[in-house]
Amino acid sequence: MTEPQQQWTETIESKHSLFDLKLGEVWRYKDLVFMFVKRDFVSSFKQTVLGPVWFFINPILTTIVYLVIFGNIAGLSTDGVPKVLFYLSGVTLWNYFASCLTGASNVFTSNAGIFGKVYFPRLVMPLTVVISNLMRFGVQFLLFLLVFFFYLFKGEIQPNIWILATPFLIILMAAFALGAGMIFSAMTTKYRDLQMLLTFGVSLYMYATPVVYPLSVLSGIWKKLAFYNPLSGIFECFKYGWMGSGDFSPLMLIVSSAIIFFILALGILIFNKVEKSFMDTV
Repeated sequence: MTEPQQQWTETIESKHSLFDLKLGEVWRYKDLVFMFVKRDFVSSFKQTVLGPVWFFINPILTTIVYLVIFGNIAGLSTDGVPKVLFYLSGVTLWNYFASCLTGASNVFTSNAGIFGKVYFPRLVMPLTVVISNLMRFGVQFLLFLLVFFFYLFKGEIQPNIWILATPFLIILMAAFALGAGMIFSAMTTKYRDLQMLLTFGVSLYMYATPVVYPLSVLSGIWKKLAFYNPLSGIFECFKYGWMGSGDFSPLMLIVSSAIIFFILALGILIFNKVEKSFMDTV
């Protein structure tokens, strides 16, 4: 009498196809994602006096600096939008994108210890970064809503139907940061200098994005270049929907979406390739 064959629940292989993303496996590890998100959120408040208040202090102080430098000294236009609300909206969106990008770009180097000890889908870590920062974004977005309703009741802004696109805009930002972050994360396993370059590049990229100025102040070739900046369509659509002003067109958002999903697909493929051998170089 032959014994029944054993049915394995998990199979760990050293080789797999470049296009085998194992997204189903990532879903099975959703509890691990939740645990990492909780760890990141709690660790942000450890040994701090003010705790979650820091999430409000950062955008408030940054908005004040932008108000003084770009609003009063430089005198940049805000398309008729109250300056405080204009700068706060840009700061809120930018903080989420920048934190996701820098966090995802350090996945391999900052988690090399745990990657070398236990197996789990490596895609879990960059997803954790995006979700953790989404919680911080939610806290800062509450501050934006308070200021928004203040000016709404004063009748100084006119929101429109594009306000409903906000969840999609946040998903686009997260996808862009995730894709670009995974590309940089894969490259930094061999070239650590890219970490410093990325920190400097993110600061410069902010000034190439309509964070402290509207697209209407640009002209000529600069406006054409800004049109193909994936974040331009997101920021302009957000400001147009919530504040009713800005140089926004649906085509701009379509272009941004196409570029972002290409970068995301490329980032996942590169990440999937490097994760098999990054422990040899990190």
